[in-house]
Amino acid sequence: MKKMNFLLILFISFFSCNTKSPTQFSVAALNDIFITQEGDSITFEDILENHQGKTLLIDVWASWCRDCIEGMPKIKDLQKEYNDVSYIFLSLDKTQKAWKKGIKKHQVEGAHYFMQSGWEGAFGKFLDLDWIPRYMIVDAKGSIKLFEAVKADHIRIKENL
Repeated sequence: MKKMNFLLILFISFFSCNTKSPTQFSVAALNDIFITQEGDSITFEDILENHQGKTLLIDVWASWCRDCIEGMPKIKDLQKEYNDVSYIFLSLDKTQKAWKKGIKKHQVEGAHYFMQSGWEGAFGKFLDLDWIPRYMIVDAKGSIKLFEAVKADHIRIKENL
């Protein structure tokens, strides 16, 4: 009987987990500070405002990340196919020098920002970031349509672009 109760509780717990993805960014994530390629500080909210009215593909990456680099050709294909989308690249490189070198080396086209707060900053915590690359889609009204994809060819990316 105890075993049956345990299995029932385990079953209910497993299937009642909240897996709903957020549709809006938290205040803390919006206030997190990033660095532009010119070396200026900018909040994530300001980054979004700079691209207001456009669909966004956000790519959290790093130049040292093999999976990120392997996904770049697929992102470049998306850029050709969906040229009306704004592509925002948020780097988790260890240094700004490595970040800028990676952009140049891999010829990454788009808007680039350095995540100075890193994995454990407000933005990383909002994403519950545990792996990169990480792709997100934000619609023209600012709603998160795709919260988490780890492959550049994830079917939901094209569905939401």
